[in-house]
Amino acid sequence: MAKSSEAVGWAARDPSGILSPFKFPRRGNGDDDVTVKVMYCGVCHSDLHTLKNEWGFTMYPIVPGHEIVGVVTETGKNVEKFKVGDRVGVGVIVDSCRTCDICHQDLENYCPKVIFTYNSIHPDGTKTQGGYSDVMVVDQGYVLRFPDNLPPDAGAPLICAGITVYSPMQYYGMTEPGKHLGVVGLGGLGHLAVKFGKAFGLKVTLISTSPKKEAEAINKLGADSFLLSTDPSKMKDAMGTMDYIIDTVSAVHPLAPLLGLLKLNGKLVNVGLPDKPLELPMFPICLGRKLVGGSNIGGIKETQEMLDFCAEHNIVSDIELIRMGDINAAMERLAKSDVKYRFVIDVGNSSL
Repeated sequence: MAKSSEAVGWAARDPSGILSPFKFPRRGNGDDDVTVKVMYCGVCHSDLHTLKNEWGFTMYPIVPGHEIVGVVTETGKNVEKFKVGDRVGVGVIVDSCRTCDICHQDLENYCPKVIFTYNSIHPDGTKTQGGYSDVMVVDQGYVLRFPDNLPPDAGAPLICAGITVYSPMQYYGMTEPGKHLGVVGLGGLGHLAVKFGKAFGLKVTLISTSPKKEAEAINKLGADSFLLSTDPSKMKDAMGTMDYIIDTVSAVHPLAPLLGLLKLNGKLVNVGLPDKPLELPMFPICLGRKLVGGSNIGGIKETQEMLDFCAEHNIVSDIELIRMGDINAAMERLAKSDVKYRFVIDVGNSSL
């Protein structure tokens, strides 16, 4: 077994979620591993949930981060896909059982034994820690080739936020040019859903509770229209006009008004993860033969496909670049949805 080495990152020790410098062991680079010097790491809302143990299964101390772009510094003897100096990405998962039917379908993200980039236990018994750190060691099968023409900072959030909206749009057939897509929420996920929708040739309407989002959605992101969900008159006028809705909101909110916006056979797909159950009214679903679904990131093969699609269509996240020392202030702002639209940590130029 390769000798382990010391890594440096920022970790939370308790549900306060406050992050501070932390030294911890990384496993040595094995025969099938790739060692990555972390250059950039996006700040996902899942990081905030985990730091504060809002989902109830955080193992402290915890180093978050699963939107990672870096440079390969070492490869194992069995690694052929990557070489030293390559620019690569690491996303939400770093391993799975590899033997179940789900893994054989390239859907490792749904494997019952999936190993997440942080807050999981690796088969060697060590706890996984994420990309708010200087180095990652990852099996080659879970490393992504990061396209040369994508900027590594603005491209980092694609590895989680991007695939979170791309995968359900593909799976549920929400890609037919000319169809009407509603996007609920204009945050890290929502702004990318707008961009993907336009790249697929859809008519896109941003649905929000905030009238301030209208100019951003249309003038900055290219949405075709804006719908203020707190305006009963506008909501009534829009009933039955949308083929698909992708709901990115992670707070508790009513689904009935959204179902009313859908046409016959319309699809409402949720990718936000509220901490409490949502009420699901059956009458509009049954009477309109509508579908309500969900989705969780994507497998490695599909995530690579998504990155290549983004490179082809010049899709990146709108970001605010920060240093590691700014992370606690950024988390406070993230909790208030005060970011346009994704924080990204400049790990390579930060003092850890």
